[in-house]
Amino acid sequence: MTSDEEAVARARQAFADTFGGRPEGVWAAPGRINVIGEHTDYNAGFVLPVALPHTTRAAVARREDGRVAFASRQGDGSVVELGVGELDPGRPDGWAGYPAGVVWGLRDRLSGGLSVLVDSDVPVGAGLSSSAALTCSVALALRDLVAGELDPGDLVELARQAENDFVGAPTGILDQSASVLCTEGHALFLDTFDRTSEQVPLDLAAAGLELLVVDSGVTHEHAGGGYGDRRRECELAAERLGVAFLREIDDVARLDALADGTAEGDVLLRRARHIVTENARVLEVVAALRGDADPRAIGPILTAGHESLRGNFEISVPLLDAIVESATAAGAYGARMVGGGFGGSAIALVDADRIDAVVTAVTERFAREGQQAPRTFTAVPSSGARRLA
Repeated sequence: MTSDEEAVARARQAFADTFGGRPEGVWAAPGRINVIGEHTDYNAGFVLPVALPHTTRAAVARREDGRVAFASRQGDGSVVELGVGELDPGRPDGWAGYPAGVVWGLRDRLSGGLSVLVDSDVPVGAGLSSSAALTCSVALALRDLVAGELDPGDLVELARQAENDFVGAPTGILDQSASVLCTEGHALFLDTFDRTSEQVPLDLAAAGLELLVVDSGVTHEHAGGGYGDRRRECELAAERLGVAFLREIDDVARLDALADGTAEGDVLLRRARHIVTENARVLEVVAALRGDADPRAIGPILTAGHESLRGNFEISVPLLDAIVESATAAGAYGARMVGGGFGGSAIALVDADRIDAVVTAVTERFAREGQQAPRTFTAVPSSGARRLA
């Protein structure tokens, strides 16, 4: 990671090298780690993310020719360019579809066009919400440049629509909300049904703790595959239970109605069981953090969440399981996979003076599995989207 001053200088230089001239500003939005509350957002449930210090920066300037152009310092040097009127869901595709989807959402506000240069240190495909960091940084830029009346909730919705409607990734609002709304030193307790939120203090360092992030190295994407399947299964389970969202159920016993003796019924039962118990876990963690309890007490809740994601939701992979097993065996108070699943990262709640021992244990486990040493870092609750210059 770089300082804000370094990030601004680098983005401005890259913009000048690519487009000529100087951007009108540089905006940043962070990736996120979800402490607890996985796959509950599109079920109108509860989530508890923190923003990471890792950000995506967007250097942006308006132009007069009616065209939009996108370039990335992490790309191959090429520029994706087309007319504003040519923007359409799926066009452009690839990474440029994410910022293009934001522009598409505000296309009626653009009297001309736009040049966008992005630079990021949010790992891609690691379950840390790199796509939301990208869309939210561009959404904030466009708010400041052409749509000053938009409030933070509008930015969340704009970024969500870019992913859902333009790119075709069936995400909820967890990632975008975390990227826009999180504050330094806090976790964001968000009720995704009514969009109410609370900043819950999360000062793990004061308790001698760290939240270790371990990237499995197995990449994933939301725009296809199992993520969409899980969403459809949850929607079908809710329909069969006679509710609009699984959030409406807080008694696991009610889920027995899904057990009809068929393989499909068993799948729906397990998917619904994860959502109902995960919502309860979020509330349990929030209650602990609000009170005087030692934060170490949330460790077993994190591990229980992983077991549900692995067994009920079936979205873990062997390397994520290996991280959880080796971290807890080495002294972590709890650990779980984070993100949409089928790859990505895991977190572990660890005493600060045990971080090296846990990293060593995970690295040795990876070596036994024939894998390279994983990328690791500690997650510090950081600020949400903001203008840097």
